[in-house]
Amino acid sequence: MQSENRLLEDLARVAQGAAGAFACMREELETRLKEHAERLLSRMHLVRREEFDAVQAMAAKARRAQEVLEGRVSALEARLGRKPRKKLARKAKSKPRAAAEPPKTIP
Repeated sequence: MQSENRLLEDLARVAQGAAGAFACMREELETRLKEHAERLLSRMHLVRREEFDAVQAMAAKARRAQEVLEGRVSALEARLGRKPRKKLARKAKSKPRAAAEPPKTIP
């Protein structure tokens, strides 16, 4: 009876040791995968979400300011009796460009 009890204690110790080893292996694997992912992301020249949102907000603010200024110019031209200016169109380049992709972001 005592030999069975000792055998169970030995099996329990072995199981605890294996569980501890697996936990260490898991932590090491997670650390290495995280480092690898960070290296890959740094090579891809991605933009952080905060930076993207800040630039997007600045662009929206500049667009609103431009629209306000266009309205003011049109009102001044109307007061002077001139025809309102047409919006300037960008010149097309000789080579067709691929469709613009939105910048990649990191959540």
